[in-house]
Amino acid sequence: MTELKEKAVLMDGDGIRRALLRISHEIVEKNKGTDNVVLVGIRTRGVTVAARIGAEIARIEGHDLPHGVLDITLYRDDLNELSYQPIVHPTEMPIDITGKTVVLVDDVLYTGRTIRAAMNALLDIGRPCMIQLAVLIDRGHRELPIRADFVGKNVPTAALEDVAVLLQDIDGEERVVIRERI
Repeated sequence: MTELKEKAVLMDGDGIRRALLRISHEIVEKNKGTDNVVLVGIRTRGVTVAARIGAEIARIEGHDLPHGVLDITLYRDDLNELSYQPIVHPTEMPIDITGKTVVLVDDVLYTGRTIRAAMNALLDIGRPCMIQLAVLIDRGHRELPIRADFVGKNVPTAALEDVAVLLQDIDGEERVVIRERI
């Protein structure tokens, strides 16, 4: 089993809050408001990040955005390589996404494979007019031609490093760290 050693703290709770506030403003600005915009969080931490962005946008614009929860388990391209039985959670979409601008939200953008799976899952649900991507951390190392529209922080990483987003709601603490595999 690979052991992970914490190497550096990239963001504390205030840094995460500021990054999500900036992303929220950028989403409103790029879309010239929030008409026809739907936030969709990718399980697990993308859901929490999307909820926080949604709360900020509600504060900025004065009304709530619809937001959904997307489980991509069955769309993963490495599903047959997993050594465990994956648990599939429900996808929850509050409205029809056809013709909407969907802002797909995740915590970390890495190879792009999770986002590809998420786009496939979205297109099985409906046909949005546009899909935008918001991530808290972009760590590079893309294997697919995918780029985020909204990024909290770009962090160049080495192949033997992991980026962990720790959120109070899930992990009991609030920070982003780089961990090195040893």
